Amino acid sequence: MKTKKSTVRESHVRIPCPGVWLEGDLVVPDHAQGMVVFAHGSGSSRMSPRNRRVAARMNDNGLATLLFDLLTPDEALAEERGAMVRFDIPFLAARLDDAIDWLHDHPDCGHLRIGCFGASTGAAAALVAAAHDPAIRAVVSRGGRTDLAGSDAERVHVPVLLIVGSLDEVVLRWNQETMELLPGVRKLSVVEGASHLFEEPGTLDEAADLAADWFALHLPDETTHVL
Repeated sequence: MKTKKSTVRESHVRIPCPGVWLEGDLVVPDHAQGMVVFAHGSGSSRMSPRNRRVAARMNDNGLATLLFDLLTPDEALAEERGAMVRFDIPFLAARLDDAIDWLHDHPDCGHLRIGCFGASTGAAAALVAAAHDPAIRAVVSRGGRTDLAGSDAERVHVPVLLIVGSLDEVVLRWNQETMELLPGVRKLSVVEGASHLFEEPGTLDEAADLAADWFALHLPDETTHVL
């Protein structure tokens, strides 16, 4: 039997961090089963078409999403001029923690369990944040630079899904090494025929479905399940 598609509440938000405000887009479906916070990759933003496509897939599966800019416009401009902030993983992880703290007080979604979806360097930030923040209940990495999480990966006890394209050989090797460090529930899913950006037909949708299924399995609890 086909289920009726949920309505969603969409809003542009501003997230307070020490000394700055970060711009974000929040989508909360009716009867949401969990909240997924996105950490985008190197040189990207909340407007990344790949992450927005993945987020829409999650919304269709009853998951709320927050896409936000890890950097302010001035920081992004400095980054373009060679500041290399995108490789400062502790800094990015702290910004992720700030966004999660803000979500806890949001009237529409503060009760939802939180997962993190990270791409490229954002995946390392998600793992580092999960190693220290018990509010994060699950992590998914897409084409992640998980090697940059270092020894923090050994302290990530929540379920972790690593998604890598079969053609992304160097990143695949790094993710295989990260798998050996993760102490909890973990899985490596290789999308055949996909390169680093999952630009090949059908590969991004496959990665999105894998991610949505992971969060749908590991985020809901008895207070968020609906009949």
